[in-house]
Amino acid sequence: MFVLGIESTAHTFGVGIAKDEYPFILANERDTYVPKEGGMRPTDLLAHHASVAPDIIRRALNKAKLRIDDIDYIAFSMGPGIGPALRVGATVARALSLKYGKPLVPVNHGIGHIEIGYLTTNAKDPLVLYLSGGNTQIITLYKGKFRVFGETLDIALGNLMDTFSRDAGLAPPYVTSGKHVIDICADKGDKLIDLPYVVKGQDISYSGLLTASEKALKENKKEDVCLSLREIAFDMLLEATERALALTGKKEILAVGGVAASVSLKSKLDALSRDWGVELKIVPPEYSGDNGAMIAYAGTLEARSGITISVDKSQVKPRWRVDEVDVKWRS
Repeated sequence: MFVLGIESTAHTFGVGIAKDEYPFILANERDTYVPKEGGMRPTDLLAHHASVAPDIIRRALNKAKLRIDDIDYIAFSMGPGIGPALRVGATVARALSLKYGKPLVPVNHGIGHIEIGYLTTNAKDPLVLYLSGGNTQIITLYKGKFRVFGETLDIALGNLMDTFSRDAGLAPPYVTSGKHVIDICADKGDKLIDLPYVVKGQDISYSGLLTASEKALKENKKEDVCLSLREIAFDMLLEATERALALTGKKEILAVGGVAASVSLKSKLDALSRDWGVELKIVPPEYSGDNGAMIAYAGTLEARSGITISVDKSQVKPRWRVDEVDVKWRS
């Protein structure tokens, strides 16, 4: 079975091709929109995705050495994400489905991140840290669903880092030579300043930390603010993670999503894992950011379980949570 997967939830339009047996991933092509200044406007995302889609699909098929007629299913990110960006991927997926007579498979973007993490790290029964620009969640599989054990109450960890970097004049680009600009800036800091630390039960809140950090730029060295923001933000996540480990008794931590590629976060998670005697597994950088391979692979799991959707019911779901999905393939 071959599945073509389309990812378009935010800044990346990606196409992956997966098969239901080793080596599983045959292609993983993408193009990421980077604004010249400021944040991402939905209309710009729509225009970018629509313009690059044909070339990315062609590149993926060439990489996999397949033709569109060889594909058995078309999978796509149905949500969550930015509406106009999601609709480009869904429209392309529907067009391919109708023209070539291929069944559609709806994939939750977050579950795509989780499943590519299971595949690439050989995780068995982990506590999942799903860390990206739009999501910060601590997740565990329980009775056929990925349950959210704790999460951010406002903005995500990745959003915190990107927004501060932009407002502090550090970005775009947000990543240089494989390191987030926050890490590069923080490595030059030498003083911790007082910033909000907010953990409420199993949940965390980053919006106050962002506001206070931006105000602190007026009276402190930028490098010291970067260092303080990074250390406090990661420590909040680690406290919530420790509580989840204590209550669930899991023996593995699986970190997925774009923020999982952070070298400084990996160092902190390594230390936490040693303290708790658990194994740390981090998704490889190629699959940490948004990508089509994770949608294609999750699509193979769903297709094998008989999960498809008709075109007339394939409207995108910008707020579709991972805990709303029945994970039949792991039941």
